[in-house]
Amino acid sequence: MVNVIWVMMLVIGIIYALFNGTLEEVNQAIFESADQAISLVIQLMSVLIFWLGIMKIAERAHILKALSSFFRPLITRLFPELPRDHPVIGYILSNITANIFGLGNAATPMGIKAMEEMQTLNQSKDTASRSMITFLALNTSGLTLIPTTVIAIRMQYESTAPTEIVGTTIIATVISTISALLLDRFFYYRSVWRK
Repeated sequence: MVNVIWVMMLVIGIIYALFNGTLEEVNQAIFESADQAISLVIQLMSVLIFWLGIMKIAERAHILKALSSFFRPLITRLFPELPRDHPVIGYILSNITANIFGLGNAATPMGIKAMEEMQTLNQSKDTASRSMITFLALNTSGLTLIPTTVIAIRMQYESTAPTEIVGTTIIATVISTISALLLDRFFYYRSVWRK
């Protein structure tokens, strides 16, 4: 459906430009935007590759293992119905760690794998389990300590202080994560009480 909406917007814009006599400006904007998009993708790729390399170094230095051990008690409390020794816990921890470092694109494959593993444990295959809903809320709120992607975009557009958003990002994501978890628990317990 979203694809249809985008195509409709594109077609309407081109038709409007034809009747308005601004088709040349539209063509120029399309090519300038394409050039900017390629530059932005290259800039973001370099930052993503750098942080993935840092994550790989952290993994080989057993820093990720230490982070996983540190966060494991919290994760087992957030997801009490998941077995403590199941591989899904590792995927959840990897996803959260990548999100903490602002690597949303790198976190996505681990998040998908975590959801697949939770689906194998789900008794009702056509309904999301409590763990799946909690993970979605946690992943969407996205606790971030270092917003690397946003910093890269700000650097691309020559911001004078690209890292000045770190403090506000931490505050905003802590509030959004706490809110997401509180709402998740509220709706879960409300559904339990109604039964």
